[in-house]
Amino acid sequence: MSFGPSRSVRRGFWLLIRAGVPPTLAGVAVGVSRSSGTRWFVQAGGMPSLSLVPALPGRHLSLADREAILAGLSAGWCYAAIGRQIGRSTSTVIRELEVNRLDARRPAAVPLGRRVRTRGPLPRELNYSPVVAQRRFEQRLARRRSSKLADNPRLHAEVTARLNSKHSPEQISLRLRTDFPDDPEMWVSHETIYRSLYVQGKGELKRELTRCLRTGRAVRKPRRDGQRQPRIPNMVNISQRPAEVADRALPGHWEGDLILGKNGRSAIGTLVERKTRFTTLLHLPGDHTAITIRDAMITAMSQIPRQLRKTLTWDQGPEMAEHLKIADALDLDIYFCDPASPWQRGSNENTNGLLRQYFPKGTDLSGYHPDYLAFVAAELNARPRKTLGWKTPAEAFGELLSNPPIVATTA
Repeated sequence: MSFGPSRSVRRGFWLLIRAGVPPTLAGVAVGVSRSSGTRWFVQAGGMPSLSLVPALPGRHLSLADREAILAGLSAGWCYAAIGRQIGRSTSTVIRELEVNRLDARRPAAVPLGRRVRTRGPLPRELNYSPVVAQRRFEQRLARRRSSKLADNPRLHAEVTARLNSKHSPEQISLRLRTDFPDDPEMWVSHETIYRSLYVQGKGELKRELTRCLRTGRAVRKPRRDGQRQPRIPNMVNISQRPAEVADRALPGHWEGDLILGKNGRSAIGTLVERKTRFTTLLHLPGDHTAITIRDAMITAMSQIPRQLRKTLTWDQGPEMAEHLKIADALDLDIYFCDPASPWQRGSNENTNGLLRQYFPKGTDLSGYHPDYLAFVAAELNARPRKTLGWKTPAEAFGELLSNPPIVATTA
């Protein structure tokens, strides 16, 4: 009779996953098939039971730490000395002894609600067991609170029905508050819905419902916090940009970005004037490093009259590391958007979408001739725009060139 893989096998599998080994290889390493490893990973939503894999070293006290605490108690050390021995703060040692003492009577050395002493020997009658303390910790760690969806069948049915109707968890969460304004028991956060889908447990939503999500993922995709773009030195945030830029009342304010080619190895620079939507493209045949962007932008924008180049808004990409030299050469104020906020450059994002008709994703952009870029820009600038009263960007920008805005000067 087969009882399936042992607990030690599963624990070894998840320890390998935590170390970055793919599920198929982790399965083979612990003696099961590649398909079994993938199945375990998917069934758990990429997250094992907390009782299977202990916390990462350093986050919680280990059994060895607790044994060192007992050794310190036996040697008559003070709280501070024990903390230094295990690399923890004094308060961590005190809290460990308070929470995991075996007797109900609180020892005199650890008074509740009062300032505890951290020097001098501890009383030997302090009743503390490292093994019992570790077992209590693992039980607390493994204990899982049931979710609202598991405890409320009516809410569970409502969320399931709306997922089947292809509503997103965020839409469901916000709509439930509208449909049941006087019944907080029918409210649930979108995060709870996602967690119920991806981390299966008794009473949770069926994993098959993940097919109803827009992404269709059966495993949650982690945030890429460790891959954020580096902060650009001396940059000025968009929050400090003048208010006149936001309302598009005055011309001369630009938005910029790159559209990338295959594998991000090639690029074309895009510049869009916010009021007229007039577009200029930057030819970047070799690379799109900060120096190349600097030279291309200075060359292109130098052809625009000074009164029509006041500000430029860009994202926090490393290609703008030379922004101070660009600003100095063009007498231009440059502002940077918040991370992951493309709507702060709405005109530019819209234009980049139009450009994909000419420069499809996954193609090499370095092979396009400057004349073709000029042709594409001319076509975009010749499209009538509803927001311009069906004028073209070229017509609107031409009017500005014929009647440049008056620039106030000081005597």
